[in-house]
Order: sequence, then C-alpha cells, then structure tokens
Amino acid sequence: MDLNRLLTLRELARCGTMAAAAESLHLSPSAISQQIAQFELELDTTLTERRGRGVALTPAGEALVRHAERIMGIMDEARSELAQLRHDIAGELRVAAFPSVAVAVLANAVQALRQAHPRLNVVVQEMEPQEGLSALGAWHTDVAIIDDLAADPSGRHDAYELLPLAQDAMHILVPAGHPLAQRPFLRVADLRNESWALDSTYSSFGEFIGNLCRRAGFEPRINAHCTGFEMVAAMVASGCSVSIASGMRMAKLLPGIKAMKMRPEIQRKILLAYRKGERDHPAIQACLESLKQSAAGAIARISTNQGKG
Repeated sequence: MDLNRLLTLRELARCGTMAAAAESLHLSPSAISQQIAQFELELDTTLTERRGRGVALTPAGEALVRHAERIMGIMDEARSELAQLRHDIAGELRVAAFPSVAVAVLANAVQALRQAHPRLNVVVQEMEPQEGLSALGAWHTDVAIIDDLAADPSGRHDAYELLPLAQDAMHILVPAGHPLAQRPFLRVADLRNESWALDSTYSSFGEFIGNLCRRAGFEPRINAHCTGFEMVAAMVASGCSVSIASGMRMAKLLPGIKAMKMRPEIQRKILLAYRKGERDHPAIQACLESLKQSAAGAIARISTNQGKG
C-alpha cells in the first residue's frame, strides 16, 4: 500500500473537494484525482464517490482514513523518540498563531528559542484559530495557538493536547479625548451612535463583534474596513472611529487611544494545541515553555499599560 496515496486520501477526506485537497497539498486537482484512481486500482476497491460538487468517502475509504490517522500518530511518536535520543533540539518547528498573540507573545518566544537552541528553526505561520487547528490536524503546523471564541477543539480532543496559555479580556477602544473615555467602563450599547473601524482580514473576529452589536440592539456603522490592526488603531487614535480589541493588543502602548474595560466582561481562553503523538518531543516542549514565559511577560506589560492613552 502506497503511503503517499493513503495520505492523499486522508487530505481529500479532510478538505471535501479535489480542488481544496490540491491546494492543501500543493498539487493540481488532476494529480489528486489520478492518485486516488491509482489507489483504487491498487486496492481493487472504490474509495470515493461524487456527492454534488464535493467528494464523499465510501465505507472502505473511511476505514483507510482511520488507519492513516493512526499511522501519522505513530510517526509523530517515532520522531519524538528519535529527537529525545539525539539530545539536541534542532530542525524545523512550525507555529501557527493569530495576529494579536503573535505580536504580544510569539515574537519574543521565538527570539528566546533562537538564543537557547541555535539549531532549531522556528517558522511562524499567521493563521486564524480555526485555520491553525485545521493545519495542525493536517500536519501542516506543529503548534497552534488558538482561542475558544473562534476555534472549537472539542471535535478532535482525542488527537490534540491542549495547554492553557492565558486569559484575555476584550477591551473597547475609543479616542483618548472622547467623552466616553472618562467613564470607568463601557457597554457595547454605549457605542450605538459611533463609527467603527474593524479588521476585516479575519472574518471570525469581525463576525464576533458584529454579533455583539446586534445583541446590544444595533447594527455597527463601519467607516473603516481595515486589513490589519495598525490601521484600526490609526482610525481610533485620529478620533474617527471606535473598535473592540483583544487585551493582548495592550501589550504595546497605543498612543492616542483609551482602552476601556467592558461590562459585561468578555473573556477568552488562549490555548496551545499540539498533536498527542508529539507530547514528548523536545522541540515541542521547549516551544511550549518559551510561549508560557513570554505570555507571562505580556500579561505583566498589559497590566502596566492599562489606562494609558
């Protein structure tokens, strides 16, 4: 049985279409189709069937995918054991993180890892939490930093280890000279007459804020669809907009902006996810420890910066 074809079948099952599997594996859809056809010919068994625009697995295909998951888990364990025997933390480690955590925590953690383990090459991948979790399940990343607002790891609890990293409170951002900045806290309903700047790069967070406003009885009037937090901050600091941001954004001073506590408070858990087969991998453990130390430093900076504008 060809292992590459088995893993291609697994990716097809995960993605649901030939096109999506091809993009994930950096192949053409025709190459994916050809591999699956050859696999079926090799096994003399039908593994997939067309279903609308997508592809569904037959019972035989589903059985093989379950075995593929076990094989990949065993390979993770083998890599971990070999790494332990080398007594050297080296090689490539891929870490997926969403922007607020990447800025506040990940950059410092990577720098600490470089100094402690010069032969370890950490590759950072900016991804939404759910995207990072999917990449972890596809063996496209090794550690995913996620939150419990945008990602639901419960469906694969048997495949992942989850480690708490930080509690993160949402904050309302208003211009430092805005009348609302004088209050001790704000409710979302207090912003019904304001213009909003939103980071539209990551749809899940935008949807989250939109839903908050609708539950407060209004549709946000958006005057800035931004492609990053830097522009959001500029719009708020200039007095043009308000916004809502992760507390992790307060790890750096935001000149001209007052970060206000929310009532009711909205907290999210930030978690580290990695595959169970790699729980003992020295590079994974070194990375987790560095991220925890960096997160503790970020939380201390957030506390110091609270109330500054």
